Amino acid sequence: MTKGRQFFDYEPVTRSGRARSGETAAGAEDWPTREDELRPGRVDKEHAGEAYADEAHAESLEDSPPLPPAPVVEKGERWSVRRGHALSYAGLFLYTLLIYYRPADIFDVPSLVSLSYWVAIATLLVFLPSQLVLEGTLTARPREVNLILLLFLAGLLSIPLALNPAEAWAEFNFLFIKAVIMFIVMINVMRTERRLKWMIFLAISIGCVISFGALNNYRAGSDGHGEFRVVGNIGLAMFGNQNDMALHLVTMIPIVIAFLLKTRNLLMKAVYGACALLMMAGNFVTYSRGAFLGLIGGGLVLAWKLSRRSRLVVILLIFIAVGAAVVIAPGGYANRIASIADPNSDLSASTRRQLLYGSILVALRHPLLGVGMGNDHNLLVRGQVSHNSYTQVASEMGMAALLVYLMFLIVPLKRLKLIERETFSARRSSNFYYLSVGLQSSLICYMITSFFLSVAYVWNVYYLVGYAICLRRLYETRPDALRINTEAVGQQSLETDDAIGPRTALALDGRQTV
Repeated sequence: MTKGRQFFDYEPVTRSGRARSGETAAGAEDWPTREDELRPGRVDKEHAGEAYADEAHAESLEDSPPLPPAPVVEKGERWSVRRGHALSYAGLFLYTLLIYYRPADIFDVPSLVSLSYWVAIATLLVFLPSQLVLEGTLTARPREVNLILLLFLAGLLSIPLALNPAEAWAEFNFLFIKAVIMFIVMINVMRTERRLKWMIFLAISIGCVISFGALNNYRAGSDGHGEFRVVGNIGLAMFGNQNDMALHLVTMIPIVIAFLLKTRNLLMKAVYGACALLMMAGNFVTYSRGAFLGLIGGGLVLAWKLSRRSRLVVILLIFIAVGAAVVIAPGGYANRIASIADPNSDLSASTRRQLLYGSILVALRHPLLGVGMGNDHNLLVRGQVSHNSYTQVASEMGMAALLVYLMFLIVPLKRLKLIERETFSARRSSNFYYLSVGLQSSLICYMITSFFLSVAYVWNVYYLVGYAICLRRLYETRPDALRINTEAVGQQSLETDDAIGPRTALALDGRQTV
C-alpha cells in the first residue's frame, strides 16, 4: 500500500442483499502492489478483464460463501481513515458544553456570555488549517452537507428581500450560521467512536440535569413564569422555554435506550435506565403536547424495529404504559393532552391552529424566497411565530428551501436504516445496530415534535444529523469494510442473480469501484 492519506469515495451502506447501483466497493487487504497502484477500492481494466476471462477460476468461486454487503459508491463522499483533529474536537466539545450549561447563568457572571463565541472562533482557527492539511479540502461532502449549504444559501438570499431585512439578518446571524458552521466542524472531527459517544453523553447529561431541576421546581411549586409548566435551572438560553426543553428530552430518550440495550454491564444498564426515566418525568412536567406525540412516535419506531417477533404485543404494551403515565402524570396533564384532539377546548391549541393555517397561506403567497428569515410573525395573528418548523422554513425561505430541509431530515434516516439492516444479524456484538435504531427514533421524535415548534434554525436537528453522519463514517471506515479479497471481487463481478442484480458487472471506465 502507498503511504499517506487514504480516501474512500463511497458510501458503504447498502440495502440487504441488493446494491443500489452497479457500483460496489472493497477495501485494501490484497490489493496489487505496483508503482502505479490504484486507490483502495479501485480495480483497473486489466484486472477486471482477467476476472471475466478466467472461467476456471470463476467456476471455483461458485462454491465459495457469499460476500458481505459491498459498499456503494457515492460520488463526493470522501472519508479519510486518518486520525486527526484532536484540538478541533476539544474546541467543539467545549463549545457544546458552554451552549448547553451556560456558565454565565450558573455563576451569574455576564462576562462569561461571550466565552462560547471566542471558543467557536478558536475552534475554527484550529479546524481550517488542520482540515486542509489532513484532507486537502474544507470539508467532507456527504449529501447532508450539500443540503445544509443549500439551506444556508436560501437563508442568505432571503435577507435582502425580507419584509424586515434587519430582522432577517439577526435571525440568520444569531443562531443559524453558528449551527451550520459547527455542524460542518462536527462531521469532520468526530472520527472515532469515543468522540461520538462523549458528544452524545454531553447531550444526555444536560438532559438529566435540566430534568432534575424541572422536577425540583415542580415539587416546590415554582416555575419562575407564574405558570404550572416548569423548566430547569440552567441552560435557560437554550432550554428556557418548556417546549424547547421537551424537544431536547424526547430526542435524547431513544438514544439512552439504545445505549441501555447495547451494554452488557448491569450497572450501566441501571444508569441508562435511570436517565431515561428521569428525562421522561422531566418531559411530563413541561406539559408539551408536541413532545408527548414525539415520544409516542419515537417509542413506536423503537418497538417496531427492536421487537420483530412480537411487535403487536410490544406496541400494545407501549400504549398501556403511555395511558398509565398520563393517569399518574401531574395534574391537568390529561386535559392538556386531550386538547390535541379538540383544539377548541384550549385557547393555546386553537391559537396554534390559527397560526398554522396562517403560516401556510404566507408560504403559498411567497413561494420563491419567502418573507425572510425571522419575518413570518409580521404576517401572523398577534405577531406570533408559526410554531411549526416546516411552515417556518416554507414561509420564510420559500418552497424550495422546505424541500431541502425535508431531504436534510430524510437522507440520514435512509442511511441509518441501511446500517440497521446490515448489522441486524450481528446486533448482539455490533457497535452500530442499536445506536442506528436509536438515532432513527430520535430523528422521528424531532420530526413530530418540531411540527409544533419553530425550531428549524436551532441546534437540535443539526446535532442529531451530525451524530448520524458520524456513525455512518465509523461504519464505512471500520477495518472489515476496508479489506479486499481479489477472488471475492471476481465472484461478485460474475454474479447476476436477484440477490445482487445484473448491474454489479465491473465498470471499465476507471471511475467506478468494484
